[in-house]
Amino acid sequence: MSDETALTTEVIDNWRPKVLTLGVIVGALAGLGAAYLMIQRSEKRGVRPELNAKEGVTLGMLVFGLLRQISMLGESDK
Repeated sequence: MSDETALTTEVIDNWRPKVLTLGVIVGALAGLGAAYLMIQRSEKRGVRPELNAKEGVTLGMLVFGLLRQISMLGESDK
């Protein structure tokens, strides 16, 4: 294997940890923002923050839809 091929392979494999790290950071910030908004809403109402089953299912479906959309980014129309 030549030095150029080894370098190319190293660069190709090097992007995975960066993408995973970015995903973790964005996910944590999104979760923190969602928790903050939930706290603000419950403080305005004067009740403890609660998530009922209907809201949980709705939230789960929205998250899966978002993940599906993200996974389709960059795909060409075929």
